[in-house]
Amino acid sequence: MTTRAYRKDYPRPQFVREHWLNLNGEWDFRFDDNNTGELQKWPEQFAGTRKITVPFTYETPSSGIGEEVFHPRVWYSTSVPIPKEAEGKQVILHFQAVDYIAKVWINGIMAGSHQGGYAAFSFDITPYLVFGADNRITVKAEDSNDCTQPRGKQRWTKDSFECFYVQTTGIWQTVWLEFVEESRLDAVKITPDIDSNRVRFDYRVHGLTAGRDLRMEATVTLKGNPVKRIALTIDRPDLSVEFDLVHETNGPWKKRLWSPQHPNLYDVEFVLYAEDRVVDRVFSYFGMRKVSIENGQVLLNNSPIYQRLILDQGYWKESHLTPPSEEALIADIDHILAMGYNGVRKHMKIEDARFLYWCDVKGLLVWSEMAATFEFQDRAVEVFTKEWIEIVHQQYNHPSIITWVPFNESWGVPNIQRDLKQQKFTEGIYHLTKAIDPYRPVITNDGWEHTVSDILTLHDYVENGYGFLQRYANNKEAIVNGTAACNHWKYALAKGYAYRGQPVIISEFGGIAYRSDKGWGYGQQVASDEEFLTRFESLVQAIKSIDYICGYCYTQLADVQQEINGLLTEDRIPKIPLAQIKEINLT
Repeated sequence: MTTRAYRKDYPRPQFVREHWLNLNGEWDFRFDDNNTGELQKWPEQFAGTRKITVPFTYETPSSGIGEEVFHPRVWYSTSVPIPKEAEGKQVILHFQAVDYIAKVWINGIMAGSHQGGYAAFSFDITPYLVFGADNRITVKAEDSNDCTQPRGKQRWTKDSFECFYVQTTGIWQTVWLEFVEESRLDAVKITPDIDSNRVRFDYRVHGLTAGRDLRMEATVTLKGNPVKRIALTIDRPDLSVEFDLVHETNGPWKKRLWSPQHPNLYDVEFVLYAEDRVVDRVFSYFGMRKVSIENGQVLLNNSPIYQRLILDQGYWKESHLTPPSEEALIADIDHILAMGYNGVRKHMKIEDARFLYWCDVKGLLVWSEMAATFEFQDRAVEVFTKEWIEIVHQQYNHPSIITWVPFNESWGVPNIQRDLKQQKFTEGIYHLTKAIDPYRPVITNDGWEHTVSDILTLHDYVENGYGFLQRYANNKEAIVNGTAACNHWKYALAKGYAYRGQPVIISEFGGIAYRSDKGWGYGQQVASDEEFLTRFESLVQAIKSIDYICGYCYTQLADVQQEINGLLTEDRIPKIPLAQIKEINLT
């Protein structure tokens, strides 16, 4: 089952229009290590020295290049025919992700720039186009080994080390064009309220013109059946409408909540009229669901939910951070569900929007986690904050996302245990996130040394269940009050912060690896399936036996380069029958 909005490979499935053009494929490409491209006017006359398959980065085999040496500046160029009949439309050029700074020229004229490797961005390129002719798009991507920019698991040294992998440089998600009217819907923020059976639409409309009457009509359906129609006169760029989803004329049976067991989604068609002429039509969807915290439990739709999560870094052998296909994203979700997990912690990566779409459709809970910086400086605070706000806005409508995780293991805030500035930074991000989205929990520092987190999450790679019970059973007060470490060397809360009754979740553990000389896992490597299952079951059952712990996240879904502690190989081959993992998770 898919939503009405679904179009295969459409890069922004929460906000779908009919008329678009996928620009992925072969582009001209060139390295610019000496930064001479702009001086030599490459945007006006680009001479590529190689071909690259966009959206795969040059470091990956899928790109057709496969060179892992870091190059700080790379260029792309392609020619796109813009039909004459598109004249009168606005043409929007979209980039789903470019790492790290993107500069874009159209026919030699600068169209715009963007900083940030994980947020989507776009430019209106209409003024620079020639309709009825080929048009040249040229992109310069600048990256660095600077640890003040959000980089997640991308290495900043010549070689990979520990849990840091080959860097990602340049375009790494879909590039596409969209053809729209001057008057159009730019965005809609959808907020459900299951307690009042109401939904709020916050519209942002582009192209208001004096004397031109604009009207928005939204039609809500459920599995093809009509539920609600809402009309609104547009008299300013930003406006809102709130409405009852359920009332006496459509009956309470029209209310369907979203949950892992029943991932019900309401389709919405937004139509913008100008003097009764349709000028824009957008398809979207939403889920009626609520995330809250009460009495040390995480509640989904007002009922406690025990979270069985798996950590997923979203790397592939041939394409690294870029999904090889939409089918590969679906396969990962299906593997996760087949192992009895009900959620995923996307670790150090802002994932492709199509992944979130399929989590919405299939009912997989998601923790969305920002890529970390690794130094604390004013610049790091500035660039991190700007990009994080972009991401929260862009991912807000996905019902599968139930938790925001801006920081992990004190990365980027290494002295947070005692440094007041670093503590205040995490507090600031917490409150900024809540200003945009007060409806989801925020974990300010996943793993340890929390400041104002809504959930107290702990990381511990103790090797077996016995060791876990020794540390955690009957020891809650010592751990949450800071008289005992939550592992051998870190405390649950930063200095100056007290436990406030938050839910406790073990959000990293396990990481068991088979014996190999080609990589590493946590603890002693195992030699057989039997040894693996014995250790895995002892850990899972130990966690589940402790009443104050209300969920866990196992490390990890799949091997990543030198890190070989996945339940699947890099090629997504199960190391253990999935049914055996499921049985342990569910018993």
